[in-house]
Amino acid sequence: MPRLRSVLPKGSPRWAVRLAQWHALGLADEDLDKPKIAIVNSSSELAICYSHLDQIASRLKPIIRAAGGVPFEVRTTAPSDFITSVGGRGGYILSARDLISFDIEAMVEGAFLDGMICLSSCDKTLPGHLMAAARLNIPTLILACGYQPSGCCRGEPVDIEEVFVSAVHHVLDETDEGRDWLAECAREAIGGPGVCSGLGTANTMHMVAEALGMTLFGTTPVQANSARMWETVERAGRRVVEMVQEDLRPSRILSPGAFRNAATLLLATGGSLNAVKHLQAIAEAGRIDVDIFDLLGDLYDRVPLLVEVRPNGPTSIEELEQAGGAAECLRRLASMLDLGALTVEGEPLGALLERSGADQTSSCIASLEAPVRRHSTLMPIRGTLAPRGALVRSTAWVQERSGEPFRGRAVVFHDQDRVVDAVRNGRILPGTVVVLRGIGPRGQPGMGMASFAAFALARPELVDHVALVTDGQISGLVNQGLVVAEVTPEAVSPDSPLGRVQDGDEIVVDLSARRVDLLVDEATLRRREPYQGPESLPDGWLGVYARLATDLRKGNIVEP
Repeated sequence: MPRLRSVLPKGSPRWAVRLAQWHALGLADEDLDKPKIAIVNSSSELAICYSHLDQIASRLKPIIRAAGGVPFEVRTTAPSDFITSVGGRGGYILSARDLISFDIEAMVEGAFLDGMICLSSCDKTLPGHLMAAARLNIPTLILACGYQPSGCCRGEPVDIEEVFVSAVHHVLDETDEGRDWLAECAREAIGGPGVCSGLGTANTMHMVAEALGMTLFGTTPVQANSARMWETVERAGRRVVEMVQEDLRPSRILSPGAFRNAATLLLATGGSLNAVKHLQAIAEAGRIDVDIFDLLGDLYDRVPLLVEVRPNGPTSIEELEQAGGAAECLRRLASMLDLGALTVEGEPLGALLERSGADQTSSCIASLEAPVRRHSTLMPIRGTLAPRGALVRSTAWVQERSGEPFRGRAVVFHDQDRVVDAVRNGRILPGTVVVLRGIGPRGQPGMGMASFAAFALARPELVDHVALVTDGQISGLVNQGLVVAEVTPEAVSPDSPLGRVQDGDEIVVDLSARRVDLLVDEATLRRREPYQGPESLPDGWLGVYARLATDLRKGNIVEP
């Protein structure tokens, strides 16, 4: 076993005060010589996503002790998209990802612990955990803590996505019957702890972590509190101690090849577009030389869609798990992967795939030879309106008509509530490109959401005839209509074409060419006043984030 950094020189001041503190906590003298493992518990009583994590942490402690380690539970910020998005115009969601990584640094690096197992749940916890792992470079294992069971309302399946969509439609229609149905479904939509069911950002990132090699193989997605999840907890508690003994660090696992594997799985499953900035942030934190956006562009024409999980299609997350989940998808992608990429198992991905064998009975995961669709529902695009790139998560309708560019006239908004009002009042007409700008990570500190606007535009009379273009982000549960999100440079940047768009400008979205173009000549654009954005930045964390976060194409990671 390598020398443990937590073992301080005996007789030194720091050793003495540590002995005093830990003896008072009930540790024996010999425990000071054992591997000290942080159980990173991003837990909170604010959201159901986290309600089972304390139980998992409690179960892990005796497992780690039995394996020869000493567990220390540490806590972090724990954001939830549906709960902590109310204040700061939603800015506390993405920005909390970085707080998580710094919370871990302060506690784990400050105490010089030897390794960590991270209890990953809602959207921002897993990327925050991996950012910390990449930055600290101590043996780390990610434990994906599972998705919530969905419910049933009036005899029909219902989940949080249905509640999310229906809430926006109720705002537009405002009927007593709609309100009663919405309230009933909201009460029945979630049947237990865990992250949102479906392939939203949380389940996407759980699977992406497996493709990166940072989770135990074959463990994502998984239903929270299921027997399979608890089996993984047992394995993970033992394995993290072994990783410290083997000195298996993230720098050996998070290779460019591992990121290529993750990008390949992301495309093949049509995962949340939010995973793109999270993967880039992880790479930036570890000083790993990869450009995720360019990597997706290189892979897009080669990696087909193998499965359509909600919100992309009818397949449930439960069906994906039963079919073999991320592991089975990786098996079917094997010819496209870096099979030499090392994993937390201490073995390369290829060896794990070979030993596990293939499941030929899967009913929902297609093969490379006969994919669900030729292209992913996640698409990187560029153009004169997005010189540094943007992302589309396209529906089947969009893909089937991708040979027909969408042309429309811009109507500019700076607040998604105004978009919803405009839809309610009939002011959005077919042939419109709704431009929702100024909600990028600097324009709206922490980055605003465009999800309500996307759902409002998904009304039957509009969904096939309008487009939404925004520098904001959309929820991983959104996949309706033609939405071009995370346009860069964002509108507040002086060189942003998006910041100079005016009502009536013609915009073309051509998915066959993967372009979004503003049909205004450059000389005219230069003469226009750029979008100014907010007059001042807020106090507190959001102001800090807005001042220090990098560009979106660099993952929006906080770096002085």
